[in-house]
Amino acid sequence: MVEQDEAAIAWLLSSDEPAVRALVRRELLVEEVAPVTGGPRVDRLLWHGTEGHPYRKWTGVHWRLISLAELGVDPTLERVRELTDLVLAWLSRAVYPQDEGLPRRHASIEGNALAACCRLGRRNDPRAARLAGLLVEWQWPDGGWNCDQRASGRRSSFHETLGPMWALHEVGRVEAAERAAELLLEHRLFKSGERVIKKQFTDLRYPTYWHYDILQALLILSRMNLVTDPRAADALDEIERKRRPDGRWAANGYWWRATGEVSTELVDWWRGQPNEMITLNALRVLKASGRLIV
Repeated sequence: MVEQDEAAIAWLLSSDEPAVRALVRRELLVEEVAPVTGGPRVDRLLWHGTEGHPYRKWTGVHWRLISLAELGVDPTLERVRELTDLVLAWLSRAVYPQDEGLPRRHASIEGNALAACCRLGRRNDPRAARLAGLLVEWQWPDGGWNCDQRASGRRSSFHETLGPMWALHEVGRVEAAERAAELLLEHRLFKSGERVIKKQFTDLRYPTYWHYDILQALLILSRMNLVTDPRAADALDEIERKRRPDGRWAANGYWWRATGEVSTELVDWWRGQPNEMITLNALRVLKASGRLIV
């Protein structure tokens, strides 16, 4: 490891959140680590403010599950099962009360929910299988998804594609997930020819919620063993360019907005500079790509 890498890992290992320390030890240092069952932010995500509609932005259980899944929380916890049940029941009952005539939906909702529930122990739930089948049914000819029901299907949204791609990988629908990955890789994750499609795609934020950016795309591709594809190199270069001299990474902004109630997983953690999860995810993808040797 170079000095920058050592400094960044040491900083993450000093985090007051056990989940962050566990992820560093498990995924960067390849150590045996016990499942995470709690911690200051994990406990807030599990227990504080979980009432109300599951999709309430940005405090609903739908969003909490994504954060809990990314933090590697123990899927055997009874509270995790309660929250995943709530979201799976919401999508099955309220959004899809019938099996016939289903319109194409906002695939990022189903994708993120399915991916989080799979990582939190519900991969074999029949409701997860149903969501996976719907996502495959809604996949567009170019391999992605788009929530615009009037669109031609020739051009998908990167924002709408990343969550379903992640979900289909988690549930084992390999062919459909790789079709989506091919769409992103054809564009080198953020380009049309030599033009950057949207500067927003290269800005780093956490949580990403339903938004697309190159770091989250690289993270999912690394889980699919596709981050070494040569077409991911430009995005990896961009991540390395954004690194601070101290070896860490900062957020380029935040998607959440405080409207009387701030998402509890954000308070006194995500707003700081530099950002723990962005730094951890950047190190993860650099290691998976072979650019970081630990």
